Amino acid sequence: MAAKKGLGELLVRKNVISFEELQEAKKTQQSEGGRLVSALVRKGYVKENELSEFLAREHNLPTIDLSVFEVDPELVKLVPKRICEKYLVFPVQKADRTLVVAFSDPRNLYVKDDLTLITRCKIEVVVTSESNILNAIENYYEGNNKMDKLVRHLDEEVDEENQQEVEVIDGAQGKDAGPIIKYVNAMLTEAIKAKASDIHIEPYETRLRIRFRINGVLIEKQEPPPAVAKAIVSRIKVLCKMDISQKRLPQDGRLKVKLKNGMNIDFRVNSLPMIFGEKVVLRVLDKSNLEMDLVKLGFDEREFKLFTEAIYQPQGMVLITGPTGSGKTTTIYSALSELNVSKRNISTAEDPVEFNLDGINQVQMHTDIGLDFPAVLRAFLRQDPEIIMVGEIRDLETGKIAYKAASTGHMVVSTLHTNDAVSTIMRLMNMGLPAFMVAEATTLVVAQRLMKTICNNCSEDYKPEKNVLLDLGVPENELELYDSIKKSNGCTYCNGTGLAGRKPIFEVLEFTEKIQAAIVQNVAAKDIKKMAVFQDNMKTLRMSALILLQRGLTTVEEVINVTVKDKF
Repeated sequence: MAAKKGLGELLVRKNVISFEELQEAKKTQQSEGGRLVSALVRKGYVKENELSEFLAREHNLPTIDLSVFEVDPELVKLVPKRICEKYLVFPVQKADRTLVVAFSDPRNLYVKDDLTLITRCKIEVVVTSESNILNAIENYYEGNNKMDKLVRHLDEEVDEENQQEVEVIDGAQGKDAGPIIKYVNAMLTEAIKAKASDIHIEPYETRLRIRFRINGVLIEKQEPPPAVAKAIVSRIKVLCKMDISQKRLPQDGRLKVKLKNGMNIDFRVNSLPMIFGEKVVLRVLDKSNLEMDLVKLGFDEREFKLFTEAIYQPQGMVLITGPTGSGKTTTIYSALSELNVSKRNISTAEDPVEFNLDGINQVQMHTDIGLDFPAVLRAFLRQDPEIIMVGEIRDLETGKIAYKAASTGHMVVSTLHTNDAVSTIMRLMNMGLPAFMVAEATTLVVAQRLMKTICNNCSEDYKPEKNVLLDLGVPENELELYDSIKKSNGCTYCNGTGLAGRKPIFEVLEFTEKIQAAIVQNVAAKDIKKMAVFQDNMKTLRMSALILLQRGLTTVEEVINVTVKDKF
């Protein structure tokens, strides 16, 4: 450590500190312990970053800030932790046989020789501060231990009898895989086993949060160390063939995994840059969980009759509306599956294609090369289709072509993001479609939501206050029907949420002659809704939610969270 003893004298000689300050720092070092550099910093005689820049200039070397530099966690296997702690070095980057190592004191040339022998690599030196290196050692070496424990914990959560080992597309598997690879594989396995619909990976300043959406509820999982956040995101982006160097723009990708039982499950992946890194959301596309049976969708008798009659019409527009995660994909794929027979030519334009349906011509949008909804719809019309599905009507051009097709002998099914069935009419007209076109070509609009259902394991009877029911919109003459509804306090089975499973609710607006006339005459949306409810017996989303509440299938809170009170 002879070189270290001369650091103070070098700082005095270069007028970085005074001789008196050096002596005071040495006294502090003797009384409090630690290194001389730490004593100098504690006394305020020099700043760590200034010291690093000084040493870098003296030796004509670059500096690095490890707190903002992404280090591959696999590199820590090259240099033992005890070496890093003893000599205050840390491996930063490797290219071929060259290893870049951060030194707090680049004058320790014999350490460079030792590292060459240990790693069998040519060593290139960069300079950083002591605290930078100590923090990196704590985060990355301790992080790998935590990752191994997390992998074991996730593996234990999957029953051995039902173990579904994930085989990802690049084949990095088995006991020789690194901790990041093992963790990502274990996370995907656990999400599939838990029947999660989404995985959320969210970096924050001091932690990395992992959440699974199960039955519509986000459940927090055990957190990996924050130091490996970038490595986990990079691993997922590599699997999805996304650009790992692009961290300032959102990206989309897909990931396919193969289970031990031979099943294939797709994940739709999106990355979003945030202030502390990239958030990644993986949508689990498990076709085995997709119930493509119209009878089992959850329509009541009137709604089922209207929907089936509409999709079997030779022409017209059927719209499925609702926010993301409201079950639109299941409804629209169920309709296509019902219609999918060899005598029909069915074509779909989707962004993205979520599930592959045999016998249906599915086209994935690629807007970067001009393959967008309008372009594909024009092509469809030259391919003699009976049925066209448009993933979403997003703009006037798409709307015009889709409605032209619906008016000229084609059945068109599409989606929109609107609050309810009636507001879909106003949305289309605000987009620029003429009122007469919307009225004449639209056959049916289905607005839907997914309501979380109560956990039967911990539910109990509950008599709500009269005012609560009236505020929900329950008519006063029907209050007695709600005398004994259900509530739940949560249990281990439902992860303490009190809710387990989901059921759809629908608002089905039939375009009768009266409704069509009202649209052409620019009648207000609230009046059209009133007409549909009181003259055509349409159930609103709130009415459908109240029926589930009355049957003891959901809670008052869920009714309020998912639906809006009707105003007539």
